[in-house]
Amino acid sequence: MALTEQTVREALGSVIDPEIGEDIVSLNMVERIAVDGRRVHLRVKLTITGCPLQHTIQDDVRRALEAIGAEAVEIEFTTMTEAEREALALRLKGRSSAQASRNSHRLPGGAHTVFLAVSSGKGGVGKSTVTVNLAVAFARMGMNVGLIDADIYGFSVPDMMGIEQRPTVLGDVILPVLRFGVKVMSMGFFVSDNAPVIWRGPMLGKMLDTFLREVSWGPLDVMLLDLPPGTGDVALDVHSKIPQLKEIIVTTPHATAAFVAARAGTMAIRTQHEIVGVVENMSYYECRSGERGYVFGRGGGERLAEVLGTELLAEIPLGLPETTDVDDPDFSPSVYAPEHPIGRVYAALARRVWDKVGLKAVR
Repeated sequence: MALTEQTVREALGSVIDPEIGEDIVSLNMVERIAVDGRRVHLRVKLTITGCPLQHTIQDDVRRALEAIGAEAVEIEFTTMTEAEREALALRLKGRSSAQASRNSHRLPGGAHTVFLAVSSGKGGVGKSTVTVNLAVAFARMGMNVGLIDADIYGFSVPDMMGIEQRPTVLGDVILPVLRFGVKVMSMGFFVSDNAPVIWRGPMLGKMLDTFLREVSWGPLDVMLLDLPPGTGDVALDVHSKIPQLKEIIVTTPHATAAFVAARAGTMAIRTQHEIVGVVENMSYYECRSGERGYVFGRGGGERLAEVLGTELLAEIPLGLPETTDVDDPDFSPSVYAPEHPIGRVYAALARRVWDKVGLKAVR
């Protein structure tokens, strides 16, 4: 294939800005293309100075151009002007409005997005760990996944996923942070030094509205919400704002944990939301010999599923991810690798959930 400005531009149409979810050509991020034989030089405009995804875009550009025969690719990065950022913000607001207009409740993602809440009756049962790993498992299946850390007082998702960057803000449009293929938004991005959030009910509702309506999520197959434990203000707000919400209840095998979790399930039933099923976390510890130790007892998940008239979706064992060096860009203290035994449990859980909510899983 002859390399020309046109063929280069067409190839760059396959390079997607990870934060925005559109190709860099249609976003007017490609400012200049020069072709000299098999050598290509181009200038790419990033949304902000020090964009954390510069290296991702750079690698994707190189791969796209090498695929059409480029032997040397030189990329010069610049930054959008304030006027260009404002124009992009208007475009993203228009996209969000168009998606919301297909949904009478003006929710993100599109008309066919599945909203899936993960809840528990009490803290300490691993609800956020389940949410994070289920979201990553969906992304590994090839889905467009959003994750809202709606546990506004006890936010933990950024730390669990190893996220250190803050969201990009264009005008009054917020771009979610992309990590492991999941678009993430959390209260933790907007507080400093792990400070406590001292808010009352109405302010919590406003933050939830911001996450749902002022973040440019782009197209989504599934949006997960990590709810705070119990049946407080945030959980009530979520149930009222998202009528089509489906819910997974997390418990441990312990009888008391399951008893308390039944309250969260009963709340979902009374607000006419579908319970997809129960996940029993910390079900057992598997020794090197293969023998299982039931540290927190047995049967809590099964009993809870029976009480709620649903099914037990998974029994997740105790175990830590095989963490890497903290300086590794893929470091995460709570996300299991796909080949990890517990990572495989989450993969099976994601497939089972996706099949149950009535949509064909992407493979």
